Order: sequence, then C-alpha cells, then structure tokens
Amino acid sequence: MDWTFAILTLIDLQTFTSFWYWLVVIVTWSIAGNWLIGVPFDMLFRARKCAPQELADLEAMIDINVRRIVWTGQSLGIASAALIGFFLCMLGTMGFFYGLELAQGLFILSAPLTLVVVVNVGLANQLHTTPLHGRDLVRRLFVVRLWTQVIAMISLFFTAVYGLYFAISAQHLF
Repeated sequence: MDWTFAILTLIDLQTFTSFWYWLVVIVTWSIAGNWLIGVPFDMLFRARKCAPQELADLEAMIDINVRRIVWTGQSLGIASAALIGFFLCMLGTMGFFYGLELAQGLFILSAPLTLVVVVNVGLANQLHTTPLHGRDLVRRLFVVRLWTQVIAMISLFFTAVYGLYFAISAQHLF
C-alpha cells in the first residue's frame, strides 16, 4: 500500500463529494448557531428563566463582548471589510468563473457566514448605543439567534442541493 496515495485520498480536495467538507460545514454552522456575539447559547437559555445570577452573568458577558466587537469594528472595520470582500470575490471568481471546486465550496460556506457576522456586529452596535437589560436583552438575543438559524438552514439547503447537483453532473461522472 502506498502511504502517499492513502493520505492524499483521505485529504481529498474535492469538495462536494468529500466527507471532510460536509463535516466542516456541519461543525461550522453548529458553532455559528450556538454562539451569539461571543455568548454560548446555554448561557442565554439559562438566563431566559430570569434567575438573578444567570441574568447578571449574561449581561456582564454581553457587555464585555459588545465593547470588544465595537472596538474591533472601529479600529479594524474598514480594513477587515475590504479583506473579507476581496476574499469572497476571489473565491467567487476562482470557483464559478474558473470552475475550481474547492473555491466553490469555500464560497458557499463563507458567504452566508459573512452575513451572520454582519448580523452579530449590527447587534453589538445596537446594544452599544442602546443597552438592553433583563427580559428585553434575552428576547432580542433570541430573535437574532432565530435569524442566525434561518440563515444556516437556507445555507445548508442550498449547499446540499448545489453539492448534489455538482456531484451528479455529467462532467464529474467520469
């Protein structure tokens, strides 16, 4: 058995027919759906019952993360937006114009994640200008988490349909 061939077979750069790509997609969306502006969902879920200690912990963590995100946006916002835009344009061009499968897979994964990041940064900016407390904060975080899950479901559906189309298309049968 040739070990080089075995390793290259395991680390296959084909995207939509690779187990590793789908594992990355599932883990990425799982993490994106369970973390909202740096706060894990279980903390939000426990604070929903409005227990004083859990609510205080949630508000403290939200305050810390909101200040961190707003500072990052003010100091690196334009540069990071330009870099992300360049990265997405590069992946889109290489994937859909030049037909590189790995770039298509990364674009289909990263474009909706960019939308989730924009939603989280927008939420952080809103909470920085008008802080919420108690039930209002928990309700707002649950609404944003719902929208994150909607984006994830649409993205996963589109990724699965496109991946299936790509895998069974005539150019990849032989």
